[in-house]
Amino acid sequence: MDEHIPVLVEAVLAGLVPKADGLYIDATFGRGGHTARILQTLGREGRVLALDRDRQAIAAGRVRFAAEVRLALVHATFADLRQVVQDHAGDRPVAGVLFDLGVSSPQLDEAARGFSFTKDGPLDMRMDPSHGEPVSAWLARAPVDEMREVIATLGEERFARRVAKAIEAARARAPVARTRQLAEIVAGAVRSRDGKHPATRTFQALRMHVNDELGQLGRGLAAAVDVLAPGGRLAVISFHSLEDRLTKAFMRRESAIDPVLARLPVIPPHVAPRLRLVGAKRKAGDAEVAANPRARSAVLRIAERSA
Repeated sequence: MDEHIPVLVEAVLAGLVPKADGLYIDATFGRGGHTARILQTLGREGRVLALDRDRQAIAAGRVRFAAEVRLALVHATFADLRQVVQDHAGDRPVAGVLFDLGVSSPQLDEAARGFSFTKDGPLDMRMDPSHGEPVSAWLARAPVDEMREVIATLGEERFARRVAKAIEAARARAPVARTRQLAEIVAGAVRSRDGKHPATRTFQALRMHVNDELGQLGRGLAAAVDVLAPGGRLAVISFHSLEDRLTKAFMRRESAIDPVLARLPVIPPHVAPRLRLVGAKRKAGDAEVAANPRARSAVLRIAERSA
């Protein structure tokens, strides 16, 4: 299944305010839902430069948008954003950058990718299987305290030590190499809360860890501000509190004025805020959530590059 319904599309467009001849960057292409809508608002001179660290997403995009000359697709991570813009946009000003964070529906739906605890598959979870180590390899070597720290911090799991000890005991008997195997280990260690599967938080933590998702996001946000032209907009969709807190803190920090400097008649450009916050956070309405339950936890934040 390759379907992926993009969330908060209309709110993203309202926040980015696309110009017909503008250049926009979709830093998380996925299956191109947001890119498609942005392209619909652009004229013949408008362009979208889309990135994704998942080669399957890029391959699917090249099929879907085979006839679209206004789109450039690049296999790259957030950390590559500055170089990608330099290589593919040159001196053209960037009018907007979008991040739609987290895992996509096609990644969850394909058991072989190892993202989902509802389907049995190899315990991988890498967004780019050609780089890094799969979750199974990390679990085979990580000390119990390191597992506990990752699960507690990235999964916000209260019973992280109990989960880590259960994994340690299980791997002493046999390698922990399958998604359903890990889900059963976690379910045996903790009870379900809030109607969610007991393994939800652990799977989130391990996925974020092996993909360095928060580190990538921090570097990506900094790069996005660097490449944006004055007046360009930055839009970020988050799906859980860790991503949103990082995004919120970044935008606030980049939009803050040092209280000492705020009293000056003219603020020197090198210390002036690089961003201006645009409105409050946006969330999906009841109709969108009913049509696309994935939108329930989505939070959109918008900021504008200062001159």
